[in-house]
Amino acid sequence: MLKDLIISSRSFRSFDSSIKITREQLLDWVDHARLSPSSINLQMLKFRLVTAPAECDLMLANTRWAGKLKEIQLPPKGHAPVAYIVVCADKSVIDTADKFLKDVGICAQSIMLAAAEAGFGGCMIGSYSAEVLCRDLSLPSHLIPQLVLALGKPDETVQITDAAEDGSVTYYREGGVHYVQKRALKDLILE
Repeated sequence: MLKDLIISSRSFRSFDSSIKITREQLLDWVDHARLSPSSINLQMLKFRLVTAPAECDLMLANTRWAGKLKEIQLPPKGHAPVAYIVVCADKSVIDTADKFLKDVGICAQSIMLAAAEAGFGGCMIGSYSAEVLCRDLSLPSHLIPQLVLALGKPDETVQITDAAEDGSVTYYREGGVHYVQKRALKDLILE
């Protein structure tokens, strides 16, 4: 069921680096994004695929992970993602691409669900230097990085739990498990 796939598609921050993702797999996952809804059908997103180890090292060095867990290095040494997809807005399609950034979320979720269906996982990362990404990946000036998807075979457990009694939904780690607190459905519905 779709809900099971959504539950399995968590933000993973530790990967089995011995299991690779091929360019063909990434192309298939981006094809899911291509077929997804797009604001007024502009299709203004472009995707930079990263699988080369040297480029993956550059990506890891330029991304910041789990900012709320400052005392932990994530991903742990030796457990980095094996692939990345950089989602870019193409300003040559429309100058005001920033008005249509909801497409980034739609496409990113489609890619992450396709990865989960294939037995992989990842993390959507918004904390990076766009300038450094553009330089390191030789992106043309009309492509503006909007989101980084780090991908691999997860080797950690992520567990969804209810929000804390005080209402906190801060994620945390305990006993090697990454806990993600979620608000109750009743707390999201406006009557």
